[in-house]
Amino acid sequence: MDIRYQINGGTPLRGDVLISGSKNAALPLIAGSILCSGETVLHNVPCLTDTLKMLEILEYLGAETSFQEGTVRIRTHNLQPRLIPAELVSRLRGSIVLLGPLLARFGVAEMAYPGGCVLGKRPVDAHVQAFRQMGAEDMSTDEVLHLQGQLKPSHVVLPEFSVTATENVVLAAALVPGETRIDLAAAEPHVQETEQFIHGMGAQVEGAGTHTVVVRGKKQLACVTHAVPSDYLEAGAFVIAALVTRGRVRLHDVDKSHLLSFLSAIHRLGGVWQYDETERMLFIDGEISSLRAGEVRTNIFPGFPTDLQAPIGVLMTQASGVSRIFERLFEGRMAYLYELEKMGAHVEMLNAHQALIIGPTPLRGRTVASNDIRAGAAMVLAALCAEGESIITDVRYIERGYDRLEEKLKKLGADIRKVTVPPADASTDERIEDAKLRALRQRGEKTQVMYG
Repeated sequence: MDIRYQINGGTPLRGDVLISGSKNAALPLIAGSILCSGETVLHNVPCLTDTLKMLEILEYLGAETSFQEGTVRIRTHNLQPRLIPAELVSRLRGSIVLLGPLLARFGVAEMAYPGGCVLGKRPVDAHVQAFRQMGAEDMSTDEVLHLQGQLKPSHVVLPEFSVTATENVVLAAALVPGETRIDLAAAEPHVQETEQFIHGMGAQVEGAGTHTVVVRGKKQLACVTHAVPSDYLEAGAFVIAALVTRGRVRLHDVDKSHLLSFLSAIHRLGGVWQYDETERMLFIDGEISSLRAGEVRTNIFPGFPTDLQAPIGVLMTQASGVSRIFERLFEGRMAYLYELEKMGAHVEMLNAHQALIIGPTPLRGRTVASNDIRAGAAMVLAALCAEGESIITDVRYIERGYDRLEEKLKKLGADIRKVTVPPADASTDERIEDAKLRALRQRGEKTQVMYG
């Protein structure tokens, strides 16, 4: 099925939004439920294609799961290791974080190579190298990722600041008695949440939020109840939505510490915002903001998030002067700029990692594609401030990362609707898969949007 958004732009957004739970935090926490035999309860879980897929994988392994209004319950008493087939992981790169928990609990992990967004090379080498340092044997083939062996407490030096590799090792080390030290650990908020999660299960963690983390694991861990933190990437997208539409929006349940570099960049670019520490509320005033050119360089946390690079590129099209973007972390993440050019943006590509954006330029409604989750969100932001109707294709990407974005934008006054275009050649399997995901969504959480 081809799911699309139809958006008529030019309406200033106004009102209040409660930010949903973080997908990037929810996935490793769901995987972490494997570490104990019992029931894990997670609150504030976003109802997304990726979280539903992750629960489907656990059910395939024998877990019992339920998902009701943001609360996930996972019972792992009867969970067993099995080869996870491609149809379950080919569209979910985040499923890679199952490796650590499966290895630690069962001594074996087998899956087809995980898929996901096309963002250049994002290999599994960092994961394999880390687990080899912990004593695992790599028996992988061209088709199957296969690790096995009894893990031992070790000194693990990651080859890069990989978020998912850090999460994988942290989760595995929690169930390995003894001390495991991880150097070159990633420090993103969702990594810190994974570290807090295993601490609650009974493992000891030192250095959470730093690039050197020490985990003292235990042979048995307790199942816990844990709340998924709010999604700072969703919050960042709504900040830009308010600015480019010259609206006034209040975002609730926002942790400012997760957005320090982003909010600093927004200030430099002329955006006006205020944060209430007590209420955890971020107010964005696009009416009085005067957007001006600036430079953004993505970096590992606490640097500017690569996942907000495409959204801020849209903001730069509305800023006065010549802005510069430098994508340091991923290849292929600038492709969305070609879609912006279709809408009238003035872009000069310097190389695969750097671009100039000259503004302000009025954007015009066009049919544009979602190249990945964050690029898809950027196209929505561009359409919101464009003149006329835009059609965003491949919305399935967007719905992997943003919890009911269309409904939240409608509550803020956006003229947006979702349409489904069934392809003539859609296979029976594809239709069954779409119907299954729709049914799972209906069982999932209700959208949480406040009026104001």
